[in-house]
Amino acid sequence: MPKSSNGCKPSTHESLAEELKRYIEPFRTDGSQSFRLKSQKTCETGGLDRQTATEIIERNRVRLAEIQKRLYAAEHWAVLLILQGMDAAGKDSAIKHIFTCVNPQGVDVTSFKTPSPLELRHDFLWRTTVRLPKRGRLGIFNRSYYEECLTVRVHQHLLAKELIPSQLVTRNVWRERFEDISAYEKHLSRNGTLILKFFLNISKEEQRKRLLDRLQEPSKRWKFSMNDIAERELWGKYLAAYQDTITHTATKLAPWHVVPADRKWFARVVISSTIVSALEGLRLQYPRFDKASLQELEKVRAVLEQEGRGSAVTRAS
Repeated sequence: MPKSSNGCKPSTHESLAEELKRYIEPFRTDGSQSFRLKSQKTCETGGLDRQTATEIIERNRVRLAEIQKRLYAAEHWAVLLILQGMDAAGKDSAIKHIFTCVNPQGVDVTSFKTPSPLELRHDFLWRTTVRLPKRGRLGIFNRSYYEECLTVRVHQHLLAKELIPSQLVTRNVWRERFEDISAYEKHLSRNGTLILKFFLNISKEEQRKRLLDRLQEPSKRWKFSMNDIAERELWGKYLAAYQDTITHTATKLAPWHVVPADRKWFARVVISSTIVSALEGLRLQYPRFDKASLQELEKVRAVLEQEGRGSAVTRAS
């Protein structure tokens, strides 16, 4: 077994981090280097076949379930997972498959659709802020405040519906939103929220196949919308918006993970490995009891055991 830098055997965390690193680092960007979305392959599989990927995902599910128990019990950290992507990129199915084993009482999933009239009367971060996870919980945003730099940028007429004073809407509005989001995420991070952001990078051809699948499968037809076809015509504009957004909001505190999404099973390997590795990095522990508390627990144990012995005597007589 390899040794760590201090000459000792690596910890379980170090071993796990090294094991999962190959499925995380190639797809992670934190702003320290230049980023080009066009150079990211959508069909990457990391040298895995589907069977091996399934085994990795299953191990990650088990790990995630155990880590979640410690996260929930300790109540110090909150975890925010953001999933962005084009229609049919696999956001819903990724959530379903990766979180199969976790306790649903400790997870909040929010899918952000078209803003309501109430939401439009607040600043663009308001509707997501009220959905942030509490300490001890996992929060999953299926789409997020990033739609304000993506969909709203591609469809700029939507900006008028937000009722922002016209003199504040300048040509710098997108740069200002990037700055606002980066400051917001820095604030959350400094206050104990771990942020992991994923862009499910699907090719236009793979999306075409999945949309056809939706039309052909009766159980999936409800997902289809004619708007999906209209949005495909704006593919280039969306990619340009994602390029700009990821470039300006990827930081060490809140990095982006550009996930190859043409193979759903590999996308799930990348997402689940990233989550497990990051949570293990928090080194979460169950709450510890001081001496007085342990003595109280012993008293409770004694009472319960005495009660059990009394019940046994009663049944025997």
